Amino acid sequence: MRFRSLPFATISISPTRPKTLLHLRRFLSSSIAARIPPPMAASEESLRQALAEKQSAVDAQAHAVRALKARPGGAAQAEIDAAVESLKALKVDAGAAARRLQAALSNNGDGAAASSREAFRQAVVNTLERRLFYIPSFKIYRGVAGLYDYGPPGCAVKSNVLAFWRQHFVLEENMLEVDCPCVTPEVVLKASGHVEKFTDLMVKDEKTGTCYRADHLLKDFCKEKLEKDLTLSPEKAAELKHVIMVLDDLSAEELGAKLKEYGITAPDTKNPLSDLYPFNLMFQTSIGPSGLNPGYMRPETAQGIFVNFKDLYYYNGNKLPFAAAQIGQAFRNEISPRQGLLRVREFTLAEIEHFVDPDDKSHPKFVDVANLEFLMFPREEQLAGKSAKPMILGEAVLKVCLF
Repeated sequence: MRFRSLPFATISISPTRPKTLLHLRRFLSSSIAARIPPPMAASEESLRQALAEKQSAVDAQAHAVRALKARPGGAAQAEIDAAVESLKALKVDAGAAARRLQAALSNNGDGAAASSREAFRQAVVNTLERRLFYIPSFKIYRGVAGLYDYGPPGCAVKSNVLAFWRQHFVLEENMLEVDCPCVTPEVVLKASGHVEKFTDLMVKDEKTGTCYRADHLLKDFCKEKLEKDLTLSPEKAAELKHVIMVLDDLSAEELGAKLKEYGITAPDTKNPLSDLYPFNLMFQTSIGPSGLNPGYMRPETAQGIFVNFKDLYYYNGNKLPFAAAQIGQAFRNEISPRQGLLRVREFTLAEIEHFVDPDDKSHPKFVDVANLEFLMFPREEQLAGKSAKPMILGEAVLKVCLF
């Protein structure tokens, strides 16, 4: 499994400070207006239900027409004609219901809209590569997926972004910046759990040996069915959406069972897939010529901050809170790099770690941001298979403090 941020990571206020909580309640109650969502059009679920009912009526009428034609002695021609006309009308209704569902899927970002977004993304990628913002690395030797070179304009953009990030966070907030090696001894990453758990679940094409990320295959299958299969029942559509929502929380056994249940095969060849197994995403190396000191290219920059906590704490005058930051290269041996620069094997990370007193987490600047709204994904929403929702930062912190 990959390491992820805490699902409800916000600056919290210590529950031992009732005055602060009272102030926060008053501040929020005086400044937060009720938010009532606008009425929505017919839901996808109701449209699928309507289409299923129309299709069921078509099937029933088609059966009735066949029964009339097969009746011993023959049915009256007028009766057959009337049944056929009724069948045609039902088919027209079912076609209209199918078009309404397709339009709803497109408006929700699926179907044609998704194709349009992908076409636009590809056009942008082609322009950036043509103007040398970035290009595939080692292109004259056919290149390697997930590795890219930045050209002159790309280097300028990257440099400006990092300079702005450093100015906005590190300098303005008086953070402590460090710069640590990319090669990390195995003992460090064993202690952090990366050696054992920094993995993705992988399957192989049993005939060609091509590797795929199991969760990607399941997600792509569910999305394609939802976008293209208009005959899905509302119950089946809800099941597929639930699978997408809880995908990151499925165990290896549950993920493997879903691949088998849906009959998912290799997307390129339709060959059967192997059983899934974990693949560690870190690039392994050896430190020194003896080969007795294994190491890894760091998958994130945070470990360099954590191992230097004691020295940073001393440098900060043995006082909390403080924040430490690092900008540097990180490496992940992705199973299936995709979407250009969004999923690559070597990239630049800019990370911040905040260290606070567990008995006093108050912050003098919190009142400046308490009324801001963010898209958050609380733990209970994740476990229930629901979507992220907008929340006021102060409300979220108050919830953590009270519970």
